[in-house]
Amino acid sequence: MKGLKIILADDHRLFRNGLKTLLLNYLEDCEIREAVDGKNFFEVLASFEADIVFMDIDMPFIDGITATKRAIKEHESLKVIALSMYGDEIYYYKMIDAGARGFLLKNSDIAEVIEAIETVMGGEHYFSKELLLNIVRNLRASKLSTWKAVDLSEREMEVLELICHGSSNQEIGEKLFLSKRTVDKHRANILEKTQSKNTAHLVMNAIMNHWIRI
Repeated sequence: MKGLKIILADDHRLFRNGLKTLLLNYLEDCEIREAVDGKNFFEVLASFEADIVFMDIDMPFIDGITATKRAIKEHESLKVIALSMYGDEIYYYKMIDAGARGFLLKNSDIAEVIEAIETVMGGEHYFSKELLLNIVRNLRASKLSTWKAVDLSEREMEVLELICHGSSNQEIGEKLFLSKRTVDKHRANILEKTQSKNTAHLVMNAIMNHWIRI
């Protein structure tokens, strides 16, 4: 993608420097600003009309959850991708509720980072499958989840499986020979039937309750 304005909000300089170098090498004409903590993030955001933010969850002064919620309230079009370490899974739903559009582990390779950017800028959610599966394993291990059946049609199950593999509505339509409008309707029905808040929540429910396998 060309000409993106990006903020890297993380209190670890080495990580910021590494991610910044990679993004500058792989993205054309992008502008990048750095924020060293939650307070500094809003100082940067005040003078820089960012398209996307890579947000560390655990930051000094203002944590990533609070910062995400406030930033999106003030800048509705802002896309936030949460940066997660193993062990941050307890904050997953809180970041979803705050408005985060994507989730990446800090050890992700640059190809996945670019995929996440393209996905969220295209209006979809992006979530690291490694992170998502780790969340589900932890939930199962702690016995916080119980298997729950769901009444989906055969077509809805096909759509659900493609959603869980990261396909956009347009891509699902092309694969199943359906119009995007029809896919939109199937997605809405699936969210309602599964009582899922959004796509990321849906995928977690699908894996956790054995509706699909990825």
